[in-house]
Amino acid sequence: MKEPDEIYSSVSVEELRRELVTMVESELTPVALRYGFATEPLEDKIKWRPLVLLLGNYSSGKSTLINELLGVNIQQTGQAPTDDSFTVITYKEKSDPWDERDGMVLLNDARYPFSHLKKQGQRFAAHFRLKQLESPILKNLALIDTPGMLDSVTEKDRGYNYQEVIAELASIADLILVLFDPHKAGTVRETYQSLRQTLPRVTFEDRMLFVLNRIDECSNLHDFMRVYGTLCWNLSQMTGRKDIPPIYLTHSETEMRNKPNFLDLLKNQRSELKDAILRAPKYRLDHLATYIETQGEQLTHYLEGIKAYGLRRQLVQVKSIAVGIVVALVIGAVSYWGLGQGVALSADLSMGLGILAALGVLAIWLLFIAPWVLDSFHRNMLRTAKTLTPLTRQNRQETWEQIEGPLASYLEGNKGRVPLRAVKRDFKQVRSIVSAAAKRARERSASLGIPKP
Repeated sequence: MKEPDEIYSSVSVEELRRELVTMVESELTPVALRYGFATEPLEDKIKWRPLVLLLGNYSSGKSTLINELLGVNIQQTGQAPTDDSFTVITYKEKSDPWDERDGMVLLNDARYPFSHLKKQGQRFAAHFRLKQLESPILKNLALIDTPGMLDSVTEKDRGYNYQEVIAELASIADLILVLFDPHKAGTVRETYQSLRQTLPRVTFEDRMLFVLNRIDECSNLHDFMRVYGTLCWNLSQMTGRKDIPPIYLTHSETEMRNKPNFLDLLKNQRSELKDAILRAPKYRLDHLATYIETQGEQLTHYLEGIKAYGLRRQLVQVKSIAVGIVVALVIGAVSYWGLGQGVALSADLSMGLGILAALGVLAIWLLFIAPWVLDSFHRNMLRTAKTLTPLTRQNRQETWEQIEGPLASYLEGNKGRVPLRAVKRDFKQVRSIVSAAAKRARERSASLGIPKP
C-alpha cells in the first residue's frame, strides 16, 4: 500500500479541494447569507482537513485503535469509562510526545470547523479538547475520538446535548467508524438513537463502517456466533435496513491476553480498517462533490421558493392595484354623473369633483386596502408554503424539509418583500456553478480509482 503522503498528493487532490472550497466561499456563501439560507459560511464545514470520527460504547476499543494507528498511547484505555471528552487529534511538528489544549481553541479559532458547537455552552467546551502529534498519518487527516455511548444517561447528566454534538461532527466527517464490543453488541440506548435518528439525518450510509471489536474476548466460536448474530439483529433494528451492512471483525494484537482457538478461523480485519482510515483524504473529493450538490440543490430549491413567492406576490399586487383603479374610476364616474344630475353643477365642476372622488378612493385603496390584501396573501403563503414549488419527486420533498424553516423565516423577516430580479439572477447562477463544480469533482475523484471502504 502507498504511504499516506503519496496517496493524498496524487492527481493534485489537495489542489482541487482548495479550489472547490474557494468556489463555495466566493460563489455560494454570499448568496446563502444574503437570503437567509445559512447563518454561517457554507465553507466552514469543508475548509479543514479530512476527518475520521470514531463512535461506540465506552468499552468498544476506540482509544486502543487510535493508539495503535498512531503508534503512541495518546488516549487512555480501559474496561470502564476512562475519558468523557470529545478529542480532536491532529498534526503538529515537533510535538513530543504531544501537545494538548482545551476546547476553546477549537471553538474560537477560525481555522477549525467547530464554531457551530459554541451553542453547546461551557459545559461542552470543558469536554472538548485538542491533541497535536507529529505523526505521518495525521499530516493528511484528523481523528475525532468521542465519549463512550451509555444506556442510562440524559442531556442533564452530560451537561450538553450529546446527540446534537454527534450530528455536527458526523456532518463534517469523511469516515465514521461505529465500534461495538462483545459485551454490548448494540444494546445501548445512545447507540440506538445515534444510528436510528441522528446519523441518517446528517450523513450518508456509505460513510459509515461498522466494527465488532475485541472479538478475542469471546470465549469460543459458539460465543462469537451468538454475539455476531445479536449485533446483526440489533443493527437491522437500529438502521432500519433489511440487509445487514458489512461488519469488520477486529481485535488488538497488542492487548490480547489469551488467544481463543476460534480466532485462527477468522481474519483480523484490523489492517483493512486502518487502510480505510488512510483513504479518508481520497474520499474527501467525493464528499465535497456531494456537499456541493446537496447544498446547491437545497439553495436552488430555496431560491426557487423565494422566486415563486415573489412572482405570486407581484401578481397579487398588480391585480389589487388594477381593481383599485377600476373601483376608483367607477366611483369617480358615479360622482360626476350624480353631481351633474342632482346638484345642477357645471360640467367642469362636476368633472373636477368626480376626479377628486376617484383620486381619494384610489389613495384609500393604496394606503389601506392593497396592503391588507398583500398581508393576507403573505400570511396565507406562510401557512401553505408547500404549494410554492412542485414536490412530486422524493428528492424534492426531502430538500423541502431542509429549507422550509429558513424560507419561512426569511419571508417573515422581510415581511414578504422579495428582490425578484436579483433572486432570478442568483438562482440561474447558482444552478450553473453547482453543476459544473460537482461534475469536475466527480470526474477527478473517479480518476483516482480508490474504492469505497
